[in-house]
Amino acid sequence: MATPSETILITGASSGLGLAFVKHYASLPTPSSSTPPPTIIALDKQPFPQTTIQPPTLHFHQLDLTSASELQSLASRYARTPLSLVIHCAGIRGLVASTAAQQAAGEREVARAETWQVMDKETMMRAFEINTWGTFNLIQAFLPSLLLSCSSTPAARPRVVVLSSRMSSISANAAGGAYAYRASKAALNAVVRSFVIDVPRVQFLLLHPGRVETGLVAWKEEGAVSVEESVGDCLTVLERMGKEEWVSGRLVDRFGEEIAW
Repeated sequence: MATPSETILITGASSGLGLAFVKHYASLPTPSSSTPPPTIIALDKQPFPQTTIQPPTLHFHQLDLTSASELQSLASRYARTPLSLVIHCAGIRGLVASTAAQQAAGEREVARAETWQVMDKETMMRAFEINTWGTFNLIQAFLPSLLLSCSSTPAARPRVVVLSSRMSSISANAAGGAYAYRASKAALNAVVRSFVIDVPRVQFLLLHPGRVETGLVAWKEEGAVSVEESVGDCLTVLERMGKEEWVSGRLVDRFGEEIAW
């Protein structure tokens, strides 16, 4: 009997870390492996890049993660599909757009666009809508498919990996600023923590991918690593998560080191 392929859902799939995760799983299995390729459900509000090869096992859906009706409609299409892994990459930094736009090319600093002096309600609420509500909305919609995976393979707990940030840590905040991003990511952590308690059959992980060269901000931050380097490290953590006895709901960095929050 052929081994059924696992199904993986990835958000933020059109760019950055999400796209890198899609490319990795779309390249599986290796030629020497007898394991069937995973089915990938890829989600993003932006179109999938035309230059990226889409294998038959990749199913891209363009939708808004903050829309409960759109997500529930999609989830109903996969109601009988067991989900073994969710990697939630979609999110925003929460910079005040007008301040960011005013900075000259040679003087761009992320911190200037997220200070208490310039922060506004619109920016703060948008960060919470996408980073916090979007996370809850996604997990709520696809929990039935995750729990279905528990029934099909009782020995393996389905995994939900949510990209958080070291900046979500209250205890580690020694620099201040970044009001919308810090607060919305700290709230995201709290949402995941409640899911850990309420749904123990699913294993959750909060993952800080590091400072990465993605579209989270419009310019490169000092010390940022490449998407490929970050994802390579994150995949090692995910592999350990699937094999070792991990405490559900921990916040760890891309090397697997725990971050107090």
